[in-house]
Amino acid sequence: MHKTRAQAEEHIQALLPRVSAVDGVEVAICVPFTDLQAMVDSARGSPVEVYAQNMHEEPEGAYTGEVSAPMLRELDVRGVVLGHSERREHFGETDRALALKVPAALHAGLAPILCVGETEEERDSDDTDRKLRHQVREDLAGVPTERLSEVVIAYEPIWAIGTGRVATPEQAQEAIAFIRALVADRDERAAESVRVLYGGSVKPDNAAELLALPDVDGALVGGASLDAAAFAQIVAAAAHPFGHRR
Repeated sequence: MHKTRAQAEEHIQALLPRVSAVDGVEVAICVPFTDLQAMVDSARGSPVEVYAQNMHEEPEGAYTGEVSAPMLRELDVRGVVLGHSERREHFGETDRALALKVPAALHAGLAPILCVGETEEERDSDDTDRKLRHQVREDLAGVPTERLSEVVIAYEPIWAIGTGRVATPEQAQEAIAFIRALVADRDERAAESVRVLYGGSVKPDNAAELLALPDVDGALVGGASLDAAAFAQIVAAAAHPFGHRR
């Protein structure tokens, strides 16, 4: 919940010149509902796409305060973040709801970014695999096998969001490889092409190392995305990560 429309306009005007010449990287900004139309208009013709931060699974109905996929599509929004840890923690979003939202987004022509991840308590109790297995299987249950690869999955260790604490490269790689293996349980070809992102205090000084991990296909950037220069540095790191890339 950052940036009024005027602040968002200032931000994207600072961002676009910094990322427009970067090749081989898909860039999206995920903005509040009130900024969507302005950002779509400002980013039109640029490599930056605009995503929403949430949506309801139904196309319309008596759901006061909610926004539907057709409403987002009408604005030329390209995708939507679903199941972010803050939605789960603060607003009670359930895996049952996400099992409906993810296929609804696909059906409407929106690219879904499904967020999964464990709490600090679950990590310390060696419960990470169980939590990820439950979330991935439940949240993707309604997605047809032939469309699994169209879902972007973002691994966000909740204990590393906004805390300054970052998963070690080994922790990030292990969790994301496990997520890919869970997709492979449904379909091996989908697992090869599905994109899995890392999200958890990604910053310019750690982005290259994280993005170079074998199974990491990108980043879900939080606080660092609010600064155009810092975000552009992360985009540049995605274009030239050191080490092996898939």
